Amino acid sequence: MEIRERGNNFPFKPDKIPFFYGWVVLFAATIGVLASAPGQTMGVSTFTDYLIEHVKISRNQISSAYMFGTIASSFMLTWAGRQYDKYGARWTAMAAALILAVTLFLLSQSDRIIRLFVKDTDSVVYTGVAIAVMLLLFFLLRFSGQGVLTMVSRNMLMKWFISRRGFVNGISSVFIALGFSIAPLTFDGLIQNTSWRLAWIIMGAGIGIGFLVFAYVFFRDNPEDMEMVPDGEKYANRRKHIIIKAFKQFTLTEARKTLPFWLFSLPLAFYSLYITGFTFHLVSIFETAGMDREKALAIFIPISFLSVGISLVGGWISDRIRLKYLLYFVLTGELIALLSLAYLNDGIFYYGFILGHGMVSGLFNVLMTVTWPRFYGRKHLGSITGFVMSLIVFASALAPVLYSLSFTKLGSYRYAFLGLAAIILVILILSYKGNNPQDKFEMDDQVE
Repeated sequence: MEIRERGNNFPFKPDKIPFFYGWVVLFAATIGVLASAPGQTMGVSTFTDYLIEHVKISRNQISSAYMFGTIASSFMLTWAGRQYDKYGARWTAMAAALILAVTLFLLSQSDRIIRLFVKDTDSVVYTGVAIAVMLLLFFLLRFSGQGVLTMVSRNMLMKWFISRRGFVNGISSVFIALGFSIAPLTFDGLIQNTSWRLAWIIMGAGIGIGFLVFAYVFFRDNPEDMEMVPDGEKYANRRKHIIIKAFKQFTLTEARKTLPFWLFSLPLAFYSLYITGFTFHLVSIFETAGMDREKALAIFIPISFLSVGISLVGGWISDRIRLKYLLYFVLTGELIALLSLAYLNDGIFYYGFILGHGMVSGLFNVLMTVTWPRFYGRKHLGSITGFVMSLIVFASALAPVLYSLSFTKLGSYRYAFLGLAAIILVILILSYKGNNPQDKFEMDDQVE
């Protein structure tokens, strides 16, 4: 028995419940992604100003610590993906949750931890120690939250479905989009009603106790390990004109040699970059456009309604059309969002960003989850998605400093937004080549 299979029938046997266990996995995976919110940028952004005030370092310095901590975490995610392939969803998710919970507790005491080493906040040594401590904590936060916990939850769901993969992902994406959209306001409300320290402690307790138990009870890896099949019934490799089940199981090395791998992974990475920079400097970006903190935080509400509708339709339709058509839609949304941010005001560009970002956020989870098992199979899904997550996390790491430098050195956030828009335009031009690599292997199979 492999390690990932141990305890699959405890505290209950998944094949004994009166309906297909994949629907339980849908619920569990959605909770898993939502539990990663404190490790996402929107979870950090509401605490940024409090960290600057209490840790006593500048915005550029806190951004640098965030960047290098996130970059360091990105280098570990391919390794984490291989551990997922080895140990399975349950044990990997529990380990990630434990690391995330401990990190949140440490962040709540970060300024006090720094002063254990250096008390003089005006000294150069203090600044160096402060940046080093924050870098380490951001590394743990991003690795466990944005990286591993998110990756494991999404992969688990995709292993339990094939024919309905897009449909169930669309359902999950609705609740994830809603949860992430209200997270900044929720976290801010928690801070206002308690304190920034206690808010992180409460989150840490919820994840370290509540979610840890939840993951142990409900998370399961391959349905085949429990003598079950994805979807609860067998399907052929193709449904109508769309390949839904891989003919060839690609390794990570083989996947990276295909052009579609980069055409799909890079837009996801650049989305992560622009939205990370936006949420990290959210209040500042809106202040420079003449709008206050309340207006900035409120923008996520209309975006959530738009992204919910797009998630449902996009998830359903992804089972029926080539994914490159959804890629066109995402890249167009990114262009609209970036150009709107470049010229942000209280009028048309405010609503332009809502439209563009709603388009992208609605389909991000669809492309992030459905693409890799359909294009490259399930056998090496952990290592492949681990590498994709490393690209996404690495890109997100660059955002806070990139935006900060654009603002402090060039005098405006606009230059960062326009530069990213130019890159997205190039990818959009090339995206017509984003076909499923499995097409070739189906033809080879027919010849044989």
